[in-house]
Amino acid sequence: MPSFSKKTLLLALAGNAAAQYSVRFGPYYSLGATTSYIVEAETTLYPGKTPDPQQDRMVLWPGMGTSNGQLVQSIVSSSTETEAQCGGTSGQWCVFASTYTGDTQLSGDAKPMSANQGVTINYKYDEASGNTTQTVSIEGEVISTLSTASGKAQGWGTAVECQDQCSGIVNAHTYQNTTIKLAEADTAFKGTLALNEATATELTSSDGGITWTVDKISVAQSSFTAVSSSSA
Repeated sequence: MPSFSKKTLLLALAGNAAAQYSVRFGPYYSLGATTSYIVEAETTLYPGKTPDPQQDRMVLWPGMGTSNGQLVQSIVSSSTETEAQCGGTSGQWCVFASTYTGDTQLSGDAKPMSANQGVTINYKYDEASGNTTQTVSIEGEVISTLSTASGKAQGWGTAVECQDQCSGIVNAHTYQNTTIKLAEADTAFKGTLALNEATATELTSSDGGITWTVDKISVAQSSFTAVSSSSA
C-alpha cells in the first residue's frame, strides 16, 4: 500500500480536484491511511445556515481517498444558483452524491436541504463488484445515490472547500454518529487522526479495531478572503 501523511491523504486528493478552479480549504477532521481499507462509512452532517450572501461556491463534504487516486465525496453546496442546481431557494443547500475520478466529477441527483436539517451520508464498498455506493438521505428519505469503481478507500475525513469567488464566513457545523468499518482490524487507525480547527469526542472501537465510532465532530467557523481575478 502506498505511504501517505496522515493529515494529507484526503487533502492531496482534493488538491487534484482543485486544479479545475480556484479553490481553498478550511478546517478538517482527517483519518488515514489505514493498513486495511474501509468497507463502510456513515455520518450525519448538520451544516447549519448557508453563508450570507451565498456565493459561487462553498461546499462541505465528508470524503474518502481511494487506492485508485479517486475521491468519494458526497457534497453539500452553497451557491448563487441553488434553484438551477437543485430546485432550491435562497438560504438552502444543494446536496448530492459525487466522486472525483482524477479526470472528471461524477454526480448523482441534486436536491435542496434547509439549514435546520441533517443529511446522512453512507459509503459502502462491495467486495464482489469492487464498486463503492454512496447513499445520501435527508430525514430518512434517500435523495441521491452514485456507484463508482473507485478502488478501496484508505482514509476518511471532512472538508470545507471555498471555490472560485467564494469568500466570507462559513458557519460552524457538526458531523454526528460517525461510524467507519474496516475490512480487517487496524488498532493503529486512531493514531492517524489529524485535526485543523475542529474538535471531536473520542474515536473508539469496541471490536478490536474493525469498527470505529465518533459521536460528534465539531468544525469551527472559518472565513475566506476573495481571490482576485488576476490570481484565480
